[in-house]
Amino acid sequence: MKNVVSDCSIESIMRVLSGRWPTLLLYYLKDGTKRFNELRRDNPTVSHRMLALELRKLEAAGIISRIDHDGYPRRVDYGLTEAGRRLVPLIDALGNWWEEVEAERGAAPPLSQVA
Repeated sequence: MKNVVSDCSIESIMRVLSGRWPTLLLYYLKDGTKRFNELRRDNPTVSHRMLALELRKLEAAGIISRIDHDGYPRRVDYGLTEAGRRLVPLIDALGNWWEEVEAERGAAPPLSQVA
């Protein structure tokens, strides 16, 4: 992981939530626990390795929990911790904000074509 540049809490959380997958994983877990393969189906373009790495990162941050079940075949469930559940309204608010911005932009070119 990269070194922390400052003691800013925003920098710390962005190190956990930055990238393509972490916020999406939290979004898919907001309705309850899911197994690894269910998360793969929700995110079909994420590789097995990347999903495992992102889940470990979120678990280490205390945002999700991993529940190992005994027996065969092996079963592992992932769910939000209390800290993760408190993050869901913020993610929803961010999505709502973006929808408002897109509506205000109207027929403006997509961001990928700007710059």
